[in-house]
Amino acid sequence: MANIDAKQYSRESPSMKSRMSWLWSEYSVIIAFVIIYIGASAMNPRFLDMNNQLNILMQVSIIGIIALGMTVVMLSGGIDLSVGSVLALAGVVSVLALNASGSIWIGVLTALLVGSFAGFLNGLMVAKGRIASFIATLGMMAGARSIALYIAEGGSVSGEVSGFTAIANSDFWIFDFPVIIFFVMAVLIYVLMHKTRFGRYVYALGSNEKAAMLSAIRVDRIKIGVYTLIGTLVGIAAVIETSRLNSISSSSSGAQYELDAIAAVIIGGTRMTGGRGKIIGTIFGILILGILNNMMNLMNVSPHLQGFVKGLIIIIAVVFQKRE
Repeated sequence: MANIDAKQYSRESPSMKSRMSWLWSEYSVIIAFVIIYIGASAMNPRFLDMNNQLNILMQVSIIGIIALGMTVVMLSGGIDLSVGSVLALAGVVSVLALNASGSIWIGVLTALLVGSFAGFLNGLMVAKGRIASFIATLGMMAGARSIALYIAEGGSVSGEVSGFTAIANSDFWIFDFPVIIFFVMAVLIYVLMHKTRFGRYVYALGSNEKAAMLSAIRVDRIKIGVYTLIGTLVGIAAVIETSRLNSISSSSSGAQYELDAIAAVIIGGTRMTGGRGKIIGTIFGILILGILNNMMNLMNVSPHLQGFVKGLIIIIAVVFQKRE
């Protein structure tokens, strides 16, 4: 009898391997963050300097805000390649509006409107035009960059209103405003995705679009909402980017931001196919990227090789996702 009970317990109780597999699938990005953080601390004592830690947070704030929106898009089963170009366009137009009106609020509002409108157009192309998100946002990437270059005549535009630089160069306690904005946006997007009907619908859409349609979910509205949301977040990032240097370059601002944002989202555990992922994972994903970038700078790794490292990280992350 005891022998039978032991066999039954063995069958019913989860094995150590399955528990470890669950632990890794749920908390892999946190485990990876801790390992990388400890490794970076051991490799270079300058890494733990408080100013360096705050510098890492400042450096990831802009990409982090964009990555939050990219998470929502990828959870819905799509992707947005236009974020860098839209940031440049929103920055250029907002600075021109700022200089023309003399109002910081009008400049900020213009950036949000331009970013939101570009995202709305992406959503219309994907939802109503039935264009694959990769193609639709690729077209927007080329178009937005081209318009930004035309408006700025291929150069940079600078703000002429005093006080505009305070947005990105002020601080509260020990944290710079961009870092605070990033964490505030992270909390808001977390609540949106995990505590609201919209968030549940996005997960349902990414898991199975046909099933979502049969469940009376207005799929087209969700898609448009998703792309408008990331456009708005890109507009916020454009304000910070422009305010930090009081200028924006139509040719280089936002370059390869889509790669960094996608890398952060994938490292954070969000599936490329949609339907699975967490906002908290993206936060740790962008912090991992920030630590790696910081370590490469401290070790004098050529900036020309840093893109290779990011690409390699994306590939490794996708491989681990397929093994789960």
